[in-house]
Amino acid sequence: MSEHSERDLQREVTELQGKSATAARLFDIRRIIGGLFVVYGIIVTIAGITASDADIDKAEGVNINLWTGLGMLALGLFFLAWLRLRPVAPPTTADDATE
Repeated sequence: MSEHSERDLQREVTELQGKSATAARLFDIRRIIGGLFVVYGIIVTIAGITASDADIDKAEGVNINLWTGLGMLALGLFFLAWLRLRPVAPPTTADDATE
């Protein structure tokens, strides 16, 4: 009976570790920041592309929305590429034992 409950306990621990690793990857701050910068960058870039001459004259001849939007897009894509190239390592049992 003891062996059966130990196996069940080990299985539950393994399932929780898998769920924890999935949650860590899902809620990685790089994904959130990158996604927000890409979305806002697209919106601001579109505003810059459709800017009128009066809007550009207000900014002393610089299409500030276009340049800011492109910068935001670049930063957001950087964060998403960083996430893709260096994903979060799943927690190991050695880390859990030391805590």
